[in-house]
Amino acid sequence: MTALFERIQEIRRRYPDELSAVMPALQAAQVEHGGWLPREAFREVADALDLTPAYCLSIASFYDMFRLEPVGETVVEVCTNISCGLAGAQGVVEAFERELGLHAGETSADGKFSLRAVECLGGCGWATIVAVNNRHRLRVSAADVPALAAELRGEVSNGDA
Repeated sequence: MTALFERIQEIRRRYPDELSAVMPALQAAQVEHGGWLPREAFREVADALDLTPAYCLSIASFYDMFRLEPVGETVVEVCTNISCGLAGAQGVVEAFERELGLHAGETSADGKFSLRAVECLGGCGWATIVAVNNRHRLRVSAADVPALAAELRGEVSNGDA
């Protein structure tokens, strides 16, 4: 038995029905596989929960939190739901595209960055929300993006220059 199988069994014991354990099991598999869910991850989760890989894939493909392709070291996600959209999310996405040199849905050739436009990050009252490796930044505007991108690239100046 693998460490992932054992971890999923721990998760499974917390729920009265294995269907309730699918999402946390997929999250554990995503961590185990370096931030994304390759094909074998669905088999591993399915085997551990007595489900089918197709069922596990159907859950993972529905939610933005699951990644079905490899991602960069730094994952930048911009909420584009209605609240963030009204607060300028499209401009934030476009600013990140310019600053990082890639389009939403892409990973940089060097594997450093992935940029994603996502449906909701759960911060409608603080729009626009940007998550960087799952750490949320609130009230981000397009004007904030150049400094944020410089920070992510390690180019932050503290004023000593």
